[in-house]
Amino acid sequence: MAMGHYERDIFRQLQESMERIGKLESNITEMKETHKEEVVILNKRIEGLEKENTLLREDNERMKSILNNDSNNSSKPPSSDPKGKRANEYNGRKKSNQPRGGQKGHTGTTLTGKDIEEKIASGEYQHKVVSFGSGIGKYIKKYEVDLEISPVVKEIRFYADGEGKYNIPQKYRSDVTYGPTIRSMAVELYSVGVVSNDRICEFLNCITQERLRLSEGSVYNFCRGFSEMISGDIGQIRQDLLNAKVVYTDATVVSKDGQQIYIRNQSTAKSVLYSAMEKKDIETLKKTGIIGEFSGTFVHDHEPALYHYGSRHGECNVHILRYLEKNDEDTGNTWSKDMAQLLRRMNKTRKARMQPRRAFLPEELVAFEEEYDQILRRGHEENKTVRCKWARKEELSLLNRMGKYKESHLLFLHDFDVNFDNNMSERDLRKCKNRQKMSGGFRTMEGCSMYCNILSFVETCKRRGLAVFACFGKVFHGLPVLA
Repeated sequence: MAMGHYERDIFRQLQESMERIGKLESNITEMKETHKEEVVILNKRIEGLEKENTLLREDNERMKSILNNDSNNSSKPPSSDPKGKRANEYNGRKKSNQPRGGQKGHTGTTLTGKDIEEKIASGEYQHKVVSFGSGIGKYIKKYEVDLEISPVVKEIRFYADGEGKYNIPQKYRSDVTYGPTIRSMAVELYSVGVVSNDRICEFLNCITQERLRLSEGSVYNFCRGFSEMISGDIGQIRQDLLNAKVVYTDATVVSKDGQQIYIRNQSTAKSVLYSAMEKKDIETLKKTGIIGEFSGTFVHDHEPALYHYGSRHGECNVHILRYLEKNDEDTGNTWSKDMAQLLRRMNKTRKARMQPRRAFLPEELVAFEEEYDQILRRGHEENKTVRCKWARKEELSLLNRMGKYKESHLLFLHDFDVNFDNNMSERDLRKCKNRQKMSGGFRTMEGCSMYCNILSFVETCKRRGLAVFACFGKVFHGLPVLA
């Protein structure tokens, strides 16, 4: 009996042990499933973190690239360059060891005693004598050139005609008006001097010892009247530009009552036309300046909207040199440096060929273009190995652009009347930026258009070697200037 009870106890213990083992196996299976789900979740999380890390790394590279932008590798102006950055030396200008100031052999502009005597004899200078000493015997002459500023009032009398009528011109509708010299000085300070209206008043009143009593409204009316009077000259500038073979154009941002607008210029060696425009789209361009009517060659800084106008297009290669330098910094690929060297060599060779003949031989053009294409093909191969997604995309965009617009980038090789760059137009726009900095912008589009008309007249007179102040006087006297 005792033995039977023992066997039953052993069997019961075995059953209990097997039940416990079964439960443990079930728990282990559940734990495996649970951990499997956790592992899947963790793997997904790791994958997401790796993607995020890649994006952050690429964004970090992009931000580093943007922070490294300056006037040498982007369109940023030199004034924004960090302190210590080297100057923009795309043209290869080297520092000389010559002393500052006028150089030996250069013609000076200092007035001599002979110059003064000739001007006195011609009546150009008034002559007064001031003596020191006894006033007897020999003397030594010295000249002092100065100005005498004093208001002069002309009393203008209108008599009745045979019918008893007084024919008084519109400009004399008021009892007191200001003459051409004062008006010319105001317009000169406004346009050439880039002085605000209140300071023009302050200056002119100051030099006349507060005798003029000019107001800001008077200065504005002088400028507005001048803008209206030169409408014929502006028309002549338009005709000269329309008859040109090559016109350089660019636009810059200015402010109008806190909103962004643009001033665009169209320039040649003899004429400049500035125009105010609210947008840079195709339709607005058509109505701006001469763009919608011009049938020649435009040179610009890669504005696709301009390709709808004109017959041919040249692009500014100085901008391309900056983008190539930037690409070299971002990717380290060799094609961009080789392309920059090729463009510089093209321009240098062109300058050397301009004197003997104004064209390349056909075989020379073929050789340049083949080398250009070869570098672009190598660039596409190197682009595939760039690790940074952002830099690879920017480089591919540059390669595609240089391939698609190859004819425009190399137009300066085929036509020696087309410059390597668009610097003429960019220099012309600096005056507008000076105005923006001085006044903070314009209140109305009419005011901006008035400024553009006056600046067109001023810069065209300068290009043609005309004395600007004298030209102002002619306009106020009703005489033609540019016609």
